[in-house]
Amino acid sequence: MSGPTNRKPYGVKGAPYGFLLPATVLFALFFALPIGYAVWLSFRKVRVSGLGLGSGARKEVWAGFENYTGALRDSELLHGALRVLGYGCIVVPVMLGLALLFALMLDSDRVRLAPFTRLAIFLPYAVPGVVAALLWGFLYLPDVSPFYFVLDKVGLPQPDLLDGGPLYLALSNIAVWGGTGFNMIVIYTSLRSIPAEVYEAARLDGATPSQIALRIKIPMVAPSLVLTFFFSIIATLQVFSEPTTLKPLTNSVNTTWSPLMKVYQDAFGRNDIYSAAAEATLIAVVTLLLSFGFLRAANRRNKQEAAG
Repeated sequence: MSGPTNRKPYGVKGAPYGFLLPATVLFALFFALPIGYAVWLSFRKVRVSGLGLGSGARKEVWAGFENYTGALRDSELLHGALRVLGYGCIVVPVMLGLALLFALMLDSDRVRLAPFTRLAIFLPYAVPGVVAALLWGFLYLPDVSPFYFVLDKVGLPQPDLLDGGPLYLALSNIAVWGGTGFNMIVIYTSLRSIPAEVYEAARLDGATPSQIALRIKIPMVAPSLVLTFFFSIIATLQVFSEPTTLKPLTNSVNTTWSPLMKVYQDAFGRNDIYSAAAEATLIAVVTLLLSFGFLRAANRRNKQEAAG
């Protein structure tokens, strides 16, 4: 009989790479390559020679940073960014505040029908953004909305939520209605991971439920709050579906209301994909810088608290 061999199974070391290969290929084809192509287009432009007639009249040439300087000087893009800033100042604190409140309520021992309540709060997140915007858009229209019918019957004023300043509240309501459930689940999951012994020790020390929530639960779920805030900032900067869907219902939403709407208008309305690529790249860079800066500040604060 031959002695035992130390041969290792063939291909064991390469197995992880084999499992990663399909995801890597899909990432490269449908994410990395489109991003690289957009960045490449942002440094190009079309030069028209002669009278613009004939096959050789239009030629794609190198533009350098010309598209970027044009985007930075574009007042429509700047105004869209300011509108999104005001929109985010409403959406982010309200959505995260409600998500934290609902998560704390569901984590309470006195709550009833917790599974049904969780599903009811989370369900709007499963509704596509376009469908949600259409749903709320018709509820905002005075001629078809049951809310305006009730207000008319009781003699209360009927504000036009799709005109002027109330438009920000109307758009924010759609985002809060759809995004609160997702953030609530993230925070609630973090709350459920806190050991029960921590709560028992706090109760033995005489802490009330409100004190436990403020001094134990909220500080311990701070990483989840940071994560949800990070996701909310990204979603706010990329707002597109809601204003685009409401645009046919009101004159207060133009084709460049948000930065991404400006990118879409330049690419497909004005057929200037080069300027649109530069604008999209700028939006991505700003989103990356804001996200990285926020995460770095949060990590620095956590290290200071841990050291103190």
